Amino acid sequence: MTSSHADSLLLSQAREWAAQDPDSATSASLKDLIRRAEDGVPAALQELDDSFNGTLQFGTAGLRAALGPGPNRMNRVVVRRAAAGLAAFLGEAVGEAAPGTRPRAVVGYDARYNSDIFAEETAAIFTAAGIDTFLMPAALPTPLLAFAVRALDCDGGVMVTASHNPPQDNGYKVYLGRNAVEESGKGAQIVAPYDSRIAAKIDAVGPLDAISLAAGGWTVLDRSIAADYQRATAALALPGDFPARDLRIVLTPMHGVGGETAVAVLNEAGFADVTLVAEQAAPDPDFPTVSFPNPEEPGALDLALETAARVGADIVLANDPDADRAAVAAKDPDSGMWRMLRGDEVGALLGAHTVARRAARGKEIAGGVFANSIVSSRLLSRIAAAAGYAHEETLTGFKWISRVPGLVYGYEEALGYCVAPELVRDKDGISAAVLIAELAATAKAEGKTVFDTLDELYLRHGLHASDQLSIRVANLGLLDAMMNRLRVSPPESFASSAVESFVDLAEGSDNLPPTDGLLYLTRDLTRVIIRPSGTEPKLKCYLEVIRPVESAAELPEARQAARTALDQVLDDVREALGL
Repeated sequence: MTSSHADSLLLSQAREWAAQDPDSATSASLKDLIRRAEDGVPAALQELDDSFNGTLQFGTAGLRAALGPGPNRMNRVVVRRAAAGLAAFLGEAVGEAAPGTRPRAVVGYDARYNSDIFAEETAAIFTAAGIDTFLMPAALPTPLLAFAVRALDCDGGVMVTASHNPPQDNGYKVYLGRNAVEESGKGAQIVAPYDSRIAAKIDAVGPLDAISLAAGGWTVLDRSIAADYQRATAALALPGDFPARDLRIVLTPMHGVGGETAVAVLNEAGFADVTLVAEQAAPDPDFPTVSFPNPEEPGALDLALETAARVGADIVLANDPDADRAAVAAKDPDSGMWRMLRGDEVGALLGAHTVARRAARGKEIAGGVFANSIVSSRLLSRIAAAAGYAHEETLTGFKWISRVPGLVYGYEEALGYCVAPELVRDKDGISAAVLIAELAATAKAEGKTVFDTLDELYLRHGLHASDQLSIRVANLGLLDAMMNRLRVSPPESFASSAVESFVDLAEGSDNLPPTDGLLYLTRDLTRVIIRPSGTEPKLKCYLEVIRPVESAAELPEARQAARTALDQVLDDVREALGL
């Protein structure tokens, strides 16, 4: 096909889209883009090609992309088709599992651009398809939607959010429950084969004008659903066994929807001294004070740390914009400087605290399981084993962690924690914040910090130190090339420790489904995992070294040795990748 013919076809597709687009704003922007493309502006042609070259694919993460016109963007056309396909799936799944039962679904949304519109149109399409539909009363956190799927006994749930993505993005996350999924998946995000079954229904949706939208008939929930979540989450705190509440907290919702709920929950749990970062307290889809609304990103916590210094805080808690993740910062007594804890550090602290909480309540150990993703630290497995609990590793993502039978606590290193699977079968940054506050207040009452608590874990289980290397690429083909390079020429050692075990995760195992990733384990237990990101165009490398320590006096030297080893591993990984 000649370039001019391809351009002509592209312009024809774009004009057809603009004519049927129900959103006047995206239709107008598309018409302007078409005019500039017709004038030969290269950037306009490139933007059109990217927007219309292919269709946004529905997978286990649902949908997520930049807002804009075209089948490869998030917009009302794409969302209507997704909602119609999901409605067809729910009708079929519920009909097979419970003939004669009317499907039920709940729809939530965050404060990003168009989230409320996408949510309301989803409710209208579900209702027209014969689904009893509940719409959240306002822009609320993702964990509250996950809670509602089970609390309202729904077959399906949709959360319109792009979590911590840049401001130009939005997304469509799907949960299943009641009659639409097996027991282990009730209230959890979808996994295969549900993603492909839903995708097939979306592909089978007819013309846009054939999709029916009800004028009304769905139920807009009142604020009691949020109150129910707040009450249940606040009740996780154990004042009888862990009564300390003297803790000065600075909290940032990162311009997202979690601030009001998080403060209410912490207050109800007895933590009265909570200061919101004023500049980031209100929902704002532009995220004006951060370059990237993710607590992991450099600079994202600067305002929170400034506030903490000003008010003399003990701890900083941060949620991402949809509040399903939690970050923690505290003043490191060794340096006197504020430092954000790594996800693995918080994961270990919450794991040990969960053990203590269950012991305080006399909970059964038998049948209880701790879990983390395969790329997270091995420290949790040692904490669980020492306490007599089973432990499992899963693939990356809470859609897997939340499905572990008998789960009592699960986490992944990317700041995701599930501390109350009986309430929310997903990561929940608000319930995690409550238990982080509880363990920090307990440490403070004993004259310690969270870093002291970490050191106690290291003395018992060995110093576990981790790091990451992320390599962003412009061309997705480069990811395959780098992975192939490693498969053809696997490294023989990392940090001068010989590789003793190499696992190609793409082959799968009895414990893990196949996934594109490589795992190396060396003689001194250094572990390296390399995998393409499932949500971004980058290669992710996860490193962990373990150093035994016999006494507190050995910790500084062990830390330095671990850091040196991690730096050497980073160099070796870069060399193996040809960087």
